Amino acid sequence: MVYGATSYGSTLEICSTCPIKSIKQGIEQAQAYDTLLIKKGTYLEFDIIVDKPLTIIGKDYPVVDGEDQGEIFTVTSDDVTIDGLFIINVGTSYTSDYAAIRVVKSKNFLIQNVVLEKLFFGIYLEKSTDGRVYHNKIIGDAVEEFNSGNGIQLWYCNNVSVEQNIVQHVRDGIYLEFSDQIVIKNNISTNNVRYGLHFMFSNDDLYQDNTFENNGAGVAVMFSKKIKMYNNTFKKNWGSASFGMLLKEINDSEIIGNTFEENTVGISIEGSNRIDYKENDFVNNGWALKVRGACYGNVFSSNNFLYNSFDVSYNSKLNDNSFSGNYWSNYTGYDLDKNGVGDVPYRPVKLFSYIVNRTPETIVLLRSLFMDIIDFSEKVSPVFTPDNLRDNSPLMKKLQ
Repeated sequence: MVYGATSYGSTLEICSTCPIKSIKQGIEQAQAYDTLLIKKGTYLEFDIIVDKPLTIIGKDYPVVDGEDQGEIFTVTSDDVTIDGLFIINVGTSYTSDYAAIRVVKSKNFLIQNVVLEKLFFGIYLEKSTDGRVYHNKIIGDAVEEFNSGNGIQLWYCNNVSVEQNIVQHVRDGIYLEFSDQIVIKNNISTNNVRYGLHFMFSNDDLYQDNTFENNGAGVAVMFSKKIKMYNNTFKKNWGSASFGMLLKEINDSEIIGNTFEENTVGISIEGSNRIDYKENDFVNNGWALKVRGACYGNVFSSNNFLYNSFDVSYNSKLNDNSFSGNYWSNYTGYDLDKNGVGDVPYRPVKLFSYIVNRTPETIVLLRSLFMDIIDFSEKVSPVFTPDNLRDNSPLMKKLQ
């Protein structure tokens, strides 16, 4: 697949001593499929409309300064490339979502090697297809949700690749809505005010090899199906309403090979069905899994549950999910036949987690003898936790 403009036009140079001194002037004079080469310098411009197929390349990272006036680049043509610019000072508005770069109803676009700072929204893709957002750095200065925008936003988009971007200090690092066949790969989304990744009503998407760390509330995944999440890291998302990942109304998906480490909750699951959770590591979380109800046909197999305060929390007496062949660091059973599988089933839901769910103040008793006594009594005679929620083949050694 070819992204962006093809290269059979002329090249027009833009600089303070060139015949063409501004980007707007360059676009006006260019023919379709020309290349604009913007030389090092500072260009005080905003509301730049790219309405023809062009390749816009910065040499030595020229600065495009919008002076807080409004949107900076708006792409309305197919076959546009924007490459190698340093864009700053996007305007802030509470009625318009001003972006550093907005792509509207376009296809075959490429946005790469761009640095964005002092922004409202970063890269905003709207009703666009067949494009790539690659190797950009987006650094906001967001403090509150209400007066900040998202780093990379896709709205009603199809077949777009978002790869190797760094996004920090915005509202949501990467946000998708009504966007299908999207690939989100090798991105680092950290220190954002709300979510590192937030998507809803977006199907058949792949999220792979991304890092989501130290975001306000973690990652939120809602009202979508056929999602593949492979080999991502969800780390250090702490707070009373934080989680590594929240799943709400997600169906027929795969969550494989991910690491959930040092989060308040590794995964919070609600109304999500037929998901395959496999080969994930849950390490040093408050809760590895919180299952909040209306979750059916999920399979948890070959996962490592390592040193979590609680492995699984359940708010129902009914269980229609399967746990099999996982490693649990809290497992104290034995393996007499030495086949690597525990001879005694492991019950991951502890009575104390049930109590804490209903009375959060009791968390102060977490390491007490009282907790050990009530968990032992529930293990002997389950009353409050689902009787069939157990791993009948717990592994004796951690999966590598």
